[in-house]
Amino acid sequence: MAKIRVVVVDDSALVRGLLGEIINRQPDMECVGAAADPLVAREMIRELNPDVITLDVEMPRMDGLEFLGRLMRLRPMPVVMVSTLTERGADVTLRALELGAIDFVAKPKIGVADGLQLLARDITDKVRIAAQARLRRPAATVATAGAKPAQPVAAPAAMGRLSTEKMIFIGASTGGTEATKEVLMQLPPDFPAVLITQHMPPGFTKSYAARLDSLCRIHVAEARDGERILPGHGYLAPGGTHLSIERSGANYIARVQAGDPVNRHMPSVEVLFKSAARVAGPNGVGVMLTGMGADGATAMKDMRDAGSYNIVQDEASCVVFGMPREAIAAGAAHEVLPLMQIGTRLIERLRSSAGAALSRV
Repeated sequence: MAKIRVVVVDDSALVRGLLGEIINRQPDMECVGAAADPLVAREMIRELNPDVITLDVEMPRMDGLEFLGRLMRLRPMPVVMVSTLTERGADVTLRALELGAIDFVAKPKIGVADGLQLLARDITDKVRIAAQARLRRPAATVATAGAKPAQPVAAPAAMGRLSTEKMIFIGASTGGTEATKEVLMQLPPDFPAVLITQHMPPGFTKSYAARLDSLCRIHVAEARDGERILPGHGYLAPGGTHLSIERSGANYIARVQAGDPVNRHMPSVEVLFKSAARVAGPNGVGVMLTGMGADGATAMKDMRDAGSYNIVQDEASCVVFGMPREAIAAGAAHEVLPLMQIGTRLIERLRSSAGAALSRV
């Protein structure tokens, strides 16, 4: 089988050497080139025709986002961003994902052994995923953080009392930052509470939540332990912790707790969906979006068995059809839909179930 050919683009000679060594140690991939800046990388990509490139977020001579935008317009290919663990690094990385990057890894501090081991696993896993991923059509423009989008001409009607009775649970991984955004942007401001587990490391979920909040009509923030779950709000699992729900009298509350990784992930979709099955039952609606692996598939079947209604993203619209495929195989899905139909279908489904409930009164 042909090896995955990788070009590394990073202004640090130390990081270029480290990434090249990590990649070349893998039996199924090779680093065919390393460039110190995007202008050198551009010529190297033309000459070497790699399968995947890794791209540093902050680069000399040409901004990393500018280079990525040009690359996705002129020669679309799988890109894994290598991001610094800073607020600016997180913001730039989110914009890179909007422009079409497949995924990102957080650059560790050089010399920290555990960090380097984690980088080695992350970068090789994500290069493999990127090599097989379906490229998205990049966003035409990158919106400015904090700017609310223009409202749709026909905004969905208010959800009313229904919004206090139901909760939506979303799980996503590779490609999920954009997929989740697409779903949430379709929801009206009084939509039922939405709880989200997106595989993402510490330091990035705060920026991601702020990004969602700036673009959506519901209010989105990182979940806080013990807070009451309210309609019109989205609750994002903070990186490095698990998100779940509990019942407190007539209310639902968020639980945000550290623990062991589940299915190699923290936060884990399995943890959120298991709590949904246990606590929400028929008041839960599950949504499984694009992602690699099987995290959450078993728990989504538990949700279905407990009475929830589950929607899974279809293969054609997924960046990686891993988690959705496993959810379908587990018998968890009621519907399999293209990404752009999921938000609208959630609204329709909730309204129809509310009407059916009223007709029985």
